[in-house]
This record gives sequence, C-alpha cells and structure tokens, in this order.
Amino acid sequence: MLRSLAFKFALLVPAILAADVNFNFDITNAAVSPDGFNRVGCIVNNQFPGPLVTATKNDVLHIANNNFLNNPNMRNSNTIHWHGLFQFRTSSEDGPAFVNQCPIAPNHTYTYDIPLNGQSGTFWWHSHLESQYIDGLKGPLVIYDPEDPHLSLYDVDDENTVITLSDWYHLPTTGIEEKFLHGGHGNHEPIPDSGVINGKGRFNGGPAVPWARVNVEAGKRYRFRLINISGYGHFTFGIQGHKLTIIEVDGINHEALPVDQLDIFTAQRYSFVVNANQPVANYWIDAPMGLQHAGDNPNLDLDNVHAVLHYVGAPDADPVGAPPGPSGVLLQEFNLHPLDPPDISGTPTHVFDLDFSRDNSGDDLAWKINDIQYLAPVIPTLNNIIFNGATQAADFGTPEHTFIIKQGDLIEVILHGSANGHTHPFHLHGHAFSVVQSQQGPRNEVNPPQRDVVGVGVGGGTVVFRFRADNPGPWFLHCHIDWHLVAGLAVVFAEDPDAMRANQIIKPEWAELCDIYNALPDSQK
Repeated sequence: MLRSLAFKFALLVPAILAADVNFNFDITNAAVSPDGFNRVGCIVNNQFPGPLVTATKNDVLHIANNNFLNNPNMRNSNTIHWHGLFQFRTSSEDGPAFVNQCPIAPNHTYTYDIPLNGQSGTFWWHSHLESQYIDGLKGPLVIYDPEDPHLSLYDVDDENTVITLSDWYHLPTTGIEEKFLHGGHGNHEPIPDSGVINGKGRFNGGPAVPWARVNVEAGKRYRFRLINISGYGHFTFGIQGHKLTIIEVDGINHEALPVDQLDIFTAQRYSFVVNANQPVANYWIDAPMGLQHAGDNPNLDLDNVHAVLHYVGAPDADPVGAPPGPSGVLLQEFNLHPLDPPDISGTPTHVFDLDFSRDNSGDDLAWKINDIQYLAPVIPTLNNIIFNGATQAADFGTPEHTFIIKQGDLIEVILHGSANGHTHPFHLHGHAFSVVQSQQGPRNEVNPPQRDVVGVGVGGGTVVFRFRADNPGPWFLHCHIDWHLVAGLAVVFAEDPDAMRANQIIKPEWAELCDIYNALPDSQK
C-alpha cells in the first residue's frame, strides 16, 4: 500500500507540469538576539525569522527538515506546519504533531513534499509541536501567481516587501509553558519581552537595536505581505502618511479595499498596496501590540514596536518626530469581499455549535470546547485512520475531540467567545472558510470574507463560518494563541476517513516517523 501511494505522488508531478522547488532547513539551537538580548532559540539556518520560502502556484515544494536540536532545556524533536496550504491529498505533510504525523526525532531528516496545486498567496511556516515555534522555529512563505488578478495594481512584489510581526520571549518556552499549565497563581498567559518587526525590536532597559528598514522608491507601488507570526500578541498596523489598499486576506484574493490601519491577529496575513507618493523622507511603520495583563513583564512596552519606511534618497536616519501611532480608517472585517466567493448558501449539512471556556479551578489550567479539553493522542489521528481503520467518532478517544464529516458536506461552525478579555484567533487547517458572521457587522451568506484565521471576540462575542468539505484529511481547528492550544483549545475534523484511505499520498518515510520517535528517551522528545 505504501509503495503504491508513493508511486501516485511520483505521477502527480509531471501531470501538472510543475517545477520542483527545494529548500534545506538546518534546525539548530543557535543563539539569536532580535531585541538585543542574547538567548538560545530553535532556529533555521541561523536566522530569525527563518528563511523566506517562495514558489510559483503550480510548483512542488520539497523542504528538508534536518533536525540538529540538542538543548536539554528545550524540545529536541519538531514538526513544521505550512500554514494556509490546503495539502490536497497530502495531509500527511501538514505538520501538526499527533494529528497529521509523529514528530521528527533529533539527528534525523524528513523532507516535506507539497504539491501546490495552483494555490497562491501569503502564508507562513512554523513548528506545530507544543509551544516550540515561539522559540524561533517559524518564517514566511509566499506562493506567487503570474496571473494574479491584482497584478495591475502594483509594481513591486518581492522578498523585500514581506513584513513579519512577532512577539519575542527571552526565556525558553518549555519552562514557561510548564508554569502556565501547572503552576497555579492565576495561570496568566506568559508575557513576551518585546515585539519585533522583521526580526528587530526593543525591550525596556535594553539596547537601542536599529529599527528594521523597508526601502521604497518614489513613484512606485508596492505589494506588502504582512504576516503575524506571534505566539500570543496581536498588532494594530499602520504606515505614517500612507494608505493601505488590501487585496489579499489569508491567501484569498479580495476586492481592493483602502484603509489607514488594520488589526492583525496571530497567524493572520494581509497583502496591501502602498503607493510611494509622498515626499522623499523616512516614515514610521507602527504596530503597537495587544494582549492581556502586559504588566506581568516589565520588559514589555506594548507601544514600542516600530520599523522605518525609507524612501531612496532620504537620510539614513529615523523619521523626524515621535512615532504617531496608527490612526484613521480602521479595517472592519465584514467589509472584505472575495473576488471569487464560493457558494456557501443554503442549509448546512452539519452545524457545530462550539462554546469555549477557561478552567483553572485547580492548579492545572485547561481551555475547553464544549467542556472537553483537547489532549493529543499517542497514535496520530491520520495514522489511526490509515492504518487502524478509524472511521467513526467512537474510534477516537474523548480528549481527541474528533468530528466526522463527509466529502461534499456544507459545514457551519458557530464559535462563542469566552469572557476572558482575549480575541481568540481560530485557525482551520486544510481549508479557507467564509466568515458569514464576523465580530461586528451584518450576517452575509453571499460574499463574506474568506480566510483561514478568524478572531473570536472579547466578552463572549459569536463568530460563524462555513466551508465545503472538499479536501479529505484530519484537520485541526484551534486557537492560535499558542498558550491556549497547549492548554487544550482545539478540535479535529476528520474529513471522510474512507476517502483518506483511498486517496492520501502516504510515503514510507512518513510511516516510519512514529517508530523512530517512540524509541527516543523522553529527554530527546
């Protein structure tokens, strides 16, 4: 069976006339200092953020994960999730530990093989094993479309127009995760030490690290691709004196919408066009961070998150005057409309009404959906389906919180927010969904925003989204505040197990991952 499915993968490449695009990730415990504080991280190719992965929409990505992690105070195994890629027939390559694969052991290599099948847009990649990506195992991913319907709106779209926003922690996540989950004391989420733009930031009492600089030439129009790669924080983003014309949301082309500022929650992405039509000078890029109980960490200044938009010919200096902060017209999600909206009208096949809550009644913290805390199984969901024939909900343990859906079903998900002060960014793997009810605005079943991460509101607000089950696989739905995911804020949609067994591309080396990982001593996992 494994050989035949691997053969299907080999046939898939010439069938779509794809180019093979290869990347090599050497993952080590290198030292980094994005905000001037030197610490050991979990780093790819000695850089933070990690390397930009690029391809064209019909290519096949081959990304070698060479695991050299060996720090005794951090996780030594890893996985990588390719956030936003649909993984049609390749859910084995999606990356979430114990949903789609076992982790990759230290001193081993696993190559992720991902046919893009015509998908394009702005994405990112990150570890999907506990809270590991917060230690630095993350970076941007851009898939270009030579036939982009918005091509006439911009002149420049390259590696220099990718902007990443991130929170940054001075301590390794393993220890602070343990304290968060089991330490009592109110179980506040761990607070970062700084916010960084393109890997550069400052913390209170730290050195004046030079701000990241984004270069433009007067008279040109730039497609910027903004990605929030944080573990916790969200940002309000704006560029002094410049409008942002949004054209893409989480990999989906939308009607052009001009705004002055936007909120971007963890794991969300926006492409927007900026016209460099202002006098030649330097301008502030502002991205104040938002999160709860920031005062727990005196190192953090929520407002001190900046970069510089530098016009060629301007002085090599910071902008004149203090950063003004974002202002003007703020993006309202319900005003976004996709260029090619899918048909999600009619009566849904299934409605999943999900109410989530925080339980810290004892020393151990749990986040729950419908009173169930998600706990990862020993046998990954996909392995259980492929090798053990798991097909019904009863074939999965209660803590796996797995829903069975069938190909062709129209799915509606209702998410009721918790009254804990957060906007929770919920991400669905394997799909983009239509947000028929955003946190604000009217219900829309005709041309609602389409994306893969949606904020579910402060104070118990409700968000509703729909998607068509057209991609068999086990797909995680979870809060992308990583501290909430490790505390159990997740469910799994097992989309058509029979179709998975018939059509998934399963490589022998993927099937071997669990045996290799399970043979490790706990200190190397």
